[in-house]
Amino acid sequence: MAQRSATVLASNESDVQLAISSINSNQIQSNRSAAAIYSVSERTIRRRRAGVPARRDCQPNSKKLTKLEEEVIVRYILDLDQRGFAPTYAAVRVMADRLLAARGGERVGVNWPSTFVKRIDSLTARFN
Repeated sequence: MAQRSATVLASNESDVQLAISSINSNQIQSNRSAAAIYSVSERTIRRRRAGVPARRDCQPNSKKLTKLEEEVIVRYILDLDQRGFAPTYAAVRVMADRLLAARGGERVGVNWPSTFVKRIDSLTARFN
């Protein structure tokens, strides 16, 4: 099955938002007619109006740390680097495991630190 491009998804999301705003401003009376006019799924319109966010706006289930916890790790790494101590991947893994243990979560995997560093732009240049 072919994947949809990002531009198609973005335009589809804008069409969904236009359909919802048309319904909310009473220009269109029903979800069904808005879906037909804007060529989007009626189910999607119903879900968005009910407050269900788009999948791309949700945090993936595979992420173990919250955004705040990741920011704390990044600040700690940058602080150590500024003082002249370069943390290793093992030290980053220990930091993440301690944060997860504090709230009763599972430990991160062996490869988590390297993928974490690849995801964070401010750390990429420092670890390579």
